[in-house]
Amino acid sequence: MISCSIGVCVYNEEKNIKRFIDSLLKQKLKNVKIKEIIVIVSGSTDKTLSIVKKFSKSNKLIKTIYKKKREGKAAAVNMFIEKASKEILVLMGGDIILVPDTVQELVGKFSNNEVGMTGVRPIPINDIDSGLFGYAAHLLWELHHRVSLQDPKMGEVVAFRKIFRKIPTISSVDEANIEPLIRGQGYKIVYVPEAKAYNKGPTNIRDFIKQRRRIFSGHLAVKYEQSYQVATMNILPIFKVLLSFLKENPKPKFILYTPLVILIEMYSRFLGWWDYKAVNFSYSTWETIKSTKDLSQAKLGAPDEKRS
Repeated sequence: MISCSIGVCVYNEEKNIKRFIDSLLKQKLKNVKIKEIIVIVSGSTDKTLSIVKKFSKSNKLIKTIYKKKREGKAAAVNMFIEKASKEILVLMGGDIILVPDTVQELVGKFSNNEVGMTGVRPIPINDIDSGLFGYAAHLLWELHHRVSLQDPKMGEVVAFRKIFRKIPTISSVDEANIEPLIRGQGYKIVYVPEAKAYNKGPTNIRDFIKQRRRIFSGHLAVKYEQSYQVATMNILPIFKVLLSFLKENPKPKFILYTPLVILIEMYSRFLGWWDYKAVNFSYSTWETIKSTKDLSQAKLGAPDEKRS
């Protein structure tokens, strides 16, 4: 039996936190045991804290930590690492929905002593046929999936061994920060596509650029400050899997949308480069991407069903 501690870092997640916690409490486990669920609520100004406290009163696994001041996700991650009692840690946010065997699939891999970190396959709930940004959400996460099959790239939900004390406090990409800390100690990183987590991509250009800009700036910080490059920073593998995706999905509107998504992504990456290199801007905290936060009415299904 492999025991784990689960950490959930949240800020103003009242629209989704109930459905998320429901999905977490309904996990189907075999050789994995959830020892504790530590929910760190940082500076929330909505009903997130009261909703989490209600769950904690009815379930002893859930421990709530409230931080009045919002200090950023990295600070919350480091608090979780400090408070967690088990060797295997599972880290996630509250703006996702887990499938029933996500935790089992992620943590079960640690029966292999060479494994140091595992990550899920994120699947957007956006309708791929809803327009440019519905397509963009699916395209980016599909490329992430295909690249990760060859060179694992972690995202959204990760499990890892408690073999370090903290991640950099100025961080906007905590999963990417953890990767070199694990690899540097000789452990393997494993992408687990069977472990799935639903999320929601931005639905407008402003939110899309804000999110992609922040992520790229964070990846640059990892590259230059931790001497580590995440798999999706390498353009050639992305180009190859993009071509294979379009061959499998040759809809005219997808072919039309693709160069637009590339242009917006390039512009976002330029802004992220500008933030990090030109003006030394820090993303320890960031503005909420509001269009990604409500999954409460999401109809969930297999990724192939969403592209049909």
